[in-house]
Amino acid sequence: MIIIFKKNAEEKKIEEFIESWKAKGFGTHLSKGENTTILGLLGDTSTLDANAICANEVVDVVQRVTAPYKMASRKFHPDNTVVTVGSGEGVKSSTFGKNTIGVIAGPCSVETEEQVVEIAKAVKKAGARFLRGGAFKPRTSPYAFQGLGKKGLEFLLTAKKETGLPIVTELMDIRQLKYFDDVDLIQIGARNMQNFDLLKEMGKVKKPILLKRGMSATVKELLMSAEYIMASGNENVILCERGIRTFDNYTRNCMDISIIPYLKRESHLPVIIDPSHAAGLRWMVPTLAKAAVAAGADGLIIEVHNNPEKALCDGEQSLRPEEFADLMKILPKYAELDGKRC
Repeated sequence: MIIIFKKNAEEKKIEEFIESWKAKGFGTHLSKGENTTILGLLGDTSTLDANAICANEVVDVVQRVTAPYKMASRKFHPDNTVVTVGSGEGVKSSTFGKNTIGVIAGPCSVETEEQVVEIAKAVKKAGARFLRGGAFKPRTSPYAFQGLGKKGLEFLLTAKKETGLPIVTELMDIRQLKYFDDVDLIQIGARNMQNFDLLKEMGKVKKPILLKRGMSATVKELLMSAEYIMASGNENVILCERGIRTFDNYTRNCMDISIIPYLKRESHLPVIIDPSHAAGLRWMVPTLAKAAVAAGADGLIIEVHNNPEKALCDGEQSLRPEEFADLMKILPKYAELDGKRC
C-alpha cells in the first residue's frame, strides 16, 4: 500500500504517523521526491481500510499496489534511484541512474596480472568508468576454466590501484564474500538470479549489487529477485539484461531490447545492458551497444580482451581494445538521443 502525504503536512506529524504503523508491525519505506513524499507500507495490507487512513490530516491519497514487488516498483519510489559505485583513495566514483551512460569494460576472466592491468589501462583511456573481470567463473562444463579465484581478485585490485577504476566482479557463493572487501560493485550472475539465500545475504552488505537477468527468467522474476535484495536492506541494485534463451541459436542469446523502456517505466532502478553475452559474437557487440544506449539504458557492460583468440573464456565475444575505443567514440551520438551523455 502507498500513502501519499499532503504537500503542506508537518514533518513531525508525518514521523508520528510512520511510527504508529511500525508499532502495528508493518514495514515502512519513505520516499521523498521533488514534489511528493510517499510512504510504502510493507506487510499484509489487504484488510486495511483506505478511507480510514485518508482521514488522517497528513494523508492526501492512498493507493494499493497490486505488483508483488513493492520496493522495486516506481510507485513506491517515483524518482530514479542513483547508484554510486567506487570509493577509497585514488578511486574515482561514478554513478548509474543519472543522465550519464556508465560503461563497464574488461575481460571475461582474469588470467594474469599483466593482462588485466593492460586491459584496464586501455579501457580507461577509451572512456570506461569501471573495470570488469571474473575471478570466480560459473561455467556450464565442469572441465572449463573456473577462474583464478582469490588470486584473480588480487590482480583486479592491482589494476584498480594503477588506474583508479572501480572494479566489478561476480560473487558465486556467500563463502567468497570475505575476499570482496575492496570490490566496488558485486555482480550476481544469471545462474544465481534466483539463489534466494544469496540474494538475502546481498541485502545485508554495504555495497551496490549488479543483478543479471537469468537466461530463462521473466521480467517479473528479475524484479522479484531485486526485491529480495532490497527487502533485506540494500536498495542499491542495478538491473542487467544479458540476453535470454529462445528457440533460435544464431546468437548465443537473444537481447531483449524492449526490457529497457518497460523497466524504466515499471521500476526506479538503473538498467544496464550486456551486449557481449547477448550476442556471443564480437562483430555484433557495437551495434547492440548503440541500440541499448539509444533505447535508454543507463549503462553497458562490455567484454574486452587484448588477445581474444587466446582468451581462456569467451574470446569470441570480446572486443579488442582498439575496437572498444572506436565504439566509445561514437556512443555519445546515441546517448544524446535519450538525453544522456557518455
